[in-house]
Amino acid sequence: MSSLLQSFLDPKKSWLAALHMKSLSKRLRKYGLRYDDLYDPYYDLDIKEALNRLPREIVNARNQRLKRAMDLSMKHEYLPENLQQMQTPFRSYLQDMLALV
Repeated sequence: MSSLLQSFLDPKKSWLAALHMKSLSKRLRKYGLRYDDLYDPYYDLDIKEALNRLPREIVNARNQRLKRAMDLSMKHEYLPENLQQMQTPFRSYLQDMLALV
């Protein structure tokens, strides 16, 4: 049963998962966020510990992306199109450290 669920959630095998991934990517690019930025360190202690173990430059970049996204959201604006194309929403910086924690 779990292999069936995994194949349903894999964007390479399921068109619905691929459609969801494309939609999520488009929304994250509008604000210049990465998927790992959505994790809340106050909700999960593993996330908090992983963020504490990351280098300061990565954590500072994460905080800047979150501040920019909040500012754009409050102004009801999006990033310009040329900056949206440069964003990499699914480049992970937290998953390796999270696996260690």
